[in-house]
Amino acid sequence: MRITVFGAAGAVGGRVVAEALSRGHDVTAVVRHPARFPQLHPTARARTGDASNVEDVAALSAGQDLVISATRPAPGHEDDLVATAKALLAGLAATGVRLLLVGGAAGLTVPGTGGLTVVEAPDFPPAWRPIALACDRQLDACRAEPVADWAYLSPPALLEPGERTGRYRLGGDELLLDAQGRSAISMEDFAVALLDEAERPRHHRVRFTVGY
Repeated sequence: MRITVFGAAGAVGGRVVAEALSRGHDVTAVVRHPARFPQLHPTARARTGDASNVEDVAALSAGQDLVISATRPAPGHEDDLVATAKALLAGLAATGVRLLLVGGAAGLTVPGTGGLTVVEAPDFPPAWRPIALACDRQLDACRAEPVADWAYLSPPALLEPGERTGRYRLGGDELLLDAQGRSAISMEDFAVALLDEAERPRHHRVRFTVGY
């Protein structure tokens, strides 16, 4: 597959690029500034571009099979997530290329709480609310787009660097918990799940989630 990855120098984006390359895919790794080129995987095709610019999205997705976006805004600019989602969807509606969007977990319901979402839970850290609520609006923007083929992958509560096991479970709109009540996955296995979805699409115009 020919895959374009926005946010390719980030913690998740870099692992997505590495996973895609390990499977033999042709990867265009996109960052905003050439100064970040040294952070990219050496066998990826490095390009500059802005996921919040419709023209850039259209140009960098033309002739591709898939776009993956793993961008994250700087603190204080959380609403950029919404504008970026709209630009990605508009650009890809023009080219017909599918979007896999790395989103947030805030809108997932928590098992055993009567339907409370992650962000509504009493122990949710107040400092994380701005990015959490922006992720909810990011998903709303996807659901409002009438043309593009997208899927929105919500991580579990804990997403950290770790081991690639190739093991994970899939879910829908509910947070996945393991036998110990923990919601987690390594960034490496998150990338595995994302590339599995890229190669064998099971989700169209919906959110899904993963966890151990």
